[in-house]
Amino acid sequence: MTTIMISKSGLKRAAVRSLAVAVLCPLLIQFANAQDAGGEAAPSGVSSEIEKYCSNIADAARDQRYALQRDELQKLQDDVDARIAELEQRTAEYQDWLNRRNEFLAKAEAGLVEIYKNMKADAAAGQLELVNVNIAAAIIMKLAPRQSSGVLSEMSPEKAAQITGIISSATDPNTSKDP
Repeated sequence: MTTIMISKSGLKRAAVRSLAVAVLCPLLIQFANAQDAGGEAAPSGVSSEIEKYCSNIADAARDQRYALQRDELQKLQDDVDARIAELEQRTAEYQDWLNRRNEFLAKAEAGLVEIYKNMKADAAAGQLELVNVNIAAAIIMKLAPRQSSGVLSEMSPEKAAQITGIISSATDPNTSKDP
């Protein structure tokens, strides 16, 4: 099998030619057969010459169409590969950002818990009643049980009940509902 290198513009011209031949060959054969059958004067053997020509170039035309399709598929594959690479890069950037954010939050949370550990129960209760219930529950969960009970006893019953509900649902693996 011989490989013929054709430039892209040459390939496109060849594809147009092969398409024209694919469309025109059957028409030429039909026309030549109609002239032979109609009794009009046609040079002898015209239809057989046309058939020979069309059959001789059919393989080359098909190969050129396949080459053009292969090039188009390769372009599409390259485009998909470029988009995948871009998505992987963005995913890596996002993952890096998320890791840095989580590290910061862990440090901030540890520092915040330390602050509440050193506060008196009544002062901590007053502060925790003003923050988001979920944050207050997270902080109280990280305190020692003696400190947690002191803080909860200093809070209003409604707020302490909300926090207790959140803590109990967080520790119960069968609870799938958000408090």
